[in-house]
Amino acid sequence: MTGIKSIDWVLKKLASAKQTSKGQWQSLTGRMNAVLGKSVGSPIEKIEEKNETPNREGQAHVESQTEAVLQAVTEQPVMTSSETKEAAAAVLAERNEEQPLAAAENPNESQPLVMDSTETNAAEQPSLITADGSKESEQQAVRMDWFSVLRGYRMQLVKGAGALGLIGCITFGGNHYVQANTHEVYHVLFNGQDIGTVSSPQLVDDFKIEKYKELGKKYPDVQMVLNTDEVLIRSEKAFNLEYDNEAALKALSAKLSAHAVGVQLSIDGKAVGVLKDQKTADTVLDTIKGKYVPQKDKNVGEVAALSTKNLAPGESELQEAGFVQKVELTPVNVQPEELADPQKVIEKLQTGDVKPNVYTVQEGDCLGCIAKKFNITKQAIYQNNPGVTDDFIKVGQQLNLTILKPALSVKTVEKMVETQEVQYDTEVIQDPAMKAGEVQPVQDGKNGVKKVAFKVTKVDGLMADEELESEEVVTPPVKAVVRKGTKVVLGEGSGKFAYPVVSFTMTSGFGQRWGKLHKGVDLVSGNKNILAADNGKVVFAGYRNDYGNCVIIDHANGYRTLYGHMSQLYTTVGKIVEKGEKIGYMGSTGDSTGVHLHFEIQRNGNVENPLKYLSR
Repeated sequence: MTGIKSIDWVLKKLASAKQTSKGQWQSLTGRMNAVLGKSVGSPIEKIEEKNETPNREGQAHVESQTEAVLQAVTEQPVMTSSETKEAAAAVLAERNEEQPLAAAENPNESQPLVMDSTETNAAEQPSLITADGSKESEQQAVRMDWFSVLRGYRMQLVKGAGALGLIGCITFGGNHYVQANTHEVYHVLFNGQDIGTVSSPQLVDDFKIEKYKELGKKYPDVQMVLNTDEVLIRSEKAFNLEYDNEAALKALSAKLSAHAVGVQLSIDGKAVGVLKDQKTADTVLDTIKGKYVPQKDKNVGEVAALSTKNLAPGESELQEAGFVQKVELTPVNVQPEELADPQKVIEKLQTGDVKPNVYTVQEGDCLGCIAKKFNITKQAIYQNNPGVTDDFIKVGQQLNLTILKPALSVKTVEKMVETQEVQYDTEVIQDPAMKAGEVQPVQDGKNGVKKVAFKVTKVDGLMADEELESEEVVTPPVKAVVRKGTKVVLGEGSGKFAYPVVSFTMTSGFGQRWGKLHKGVDLVSGNKNILAADNGKVVFAGYRNDYGNCVIIDHANGYRTLYGHMSQLYTTVGKIVEKGEKIGYMGSTGDSTGVHLHFEIQRNGNVENPLKYLSR
């Protein structure tokens, strides 16, 4: 197909289209429609294309209609010169026939100006049409016919130009309409599902902010979180898209859920409670720890860097503070009503899960036996049962053996410094001529002074271990020299007792304690060696109920001495010992509250206050 190169083709088509397929007369307008490829009474076929992108649909429709019209008008075959002459003659003859017919059909309609002009020109120049048919007259007649044809179709050409202009306007207006109705909308997706469309993503952001404000008012002291991480926004720009802000936000509100972010406190893998935040959890732990950490020692990090040399005698400094059990703090998602009260968590950690334990005394029971059976101290039994005194219990009596065991125990390590005497040594010159027990001083001795540092480990404030770290002699001791008689009866004491521990501190005296008689004195010292208080014979060396590892010495003069709670025994039954001889090492066996020596003096089977007999 090619474009029109002359008007000839149009003329030929007009001539050939003067009758319909049924042989009826066809008007000039109908023939023009045939030339343009249009069926009578039918519009140009609408061509639709579906574009891949929705926003080009309107543009494509306008462009397709425009292309169809232009193609129908412009793309036609080219006629030859002879065909053009034949078409011109046919059109001229046809016009002469068509004019009367058209006038008859439409008497009130004015005739085209072209027809009048043609008739006038033909009348004014009769000389051009001669009988002999000269060549000049024929050429002039052809020119006049062409001129008449062109003038006759002037209105059709004007209409064609107008159609082209209208097409241009439609194209421009269509483009403008498409652009004006092309919008960008935003799809709201929740967990991958499209739940609505909004006009702006800011609406969704503002909606989230408002939801958080509502949660903040409802739960002012709790960190609340919405599941907004499942919300996504996807934009789309296309022709004639719609949105519904209200419906989309309503659907989003139905999808969103809120939860609190708490901190779960676990002890040895067992959950104790969920607190509202990390700060609250730290406060709970600090409260538990603070009961056993002095205020001045809160900054443990600085204390640990101290040296023993910086501590004065009698001072102690905290080196470590922690928990015996494994403590875990884990962020968890919970509902606000599931958060625990911090004060109740503290009480639970301090008292543990209390389970009442009531025991009915059986025949043959004793307090020491019951305490050992239930792995508790006699002191705890006395504290829980105020009516029990002097180990007196009776069959059928009920005892409260409930022990509060903290769920979380505090372990502290302290560095303690103290000044101790350094016991002078005594050089003894044996004199067989002197009676045993008689001592004659040759040179007086003098104790020295030393500075001793200990590392003390405590659990819930009670000493669990003590370790000697260092000692420094400040003043050395001066040795004593004595002459001592050896003429003695074996195992006979002198009647004068020495302290069984050097450089001691007395922690408990003789008399009533915890509702019963304390039969001796309790002594502690950095020097853990236990010495015989006087000459005598060992009559017991082993384990005895409340006393743990103990030694009893008979001094063969009505007196006996008892040494209890030792960790090691250095003597055996039947051995003759001298005053000041090592018989054991200080410990905490039996019914003991810590490392110490329990020392008793008995006279004729009755306990006596040791302080009446002891001398340094």
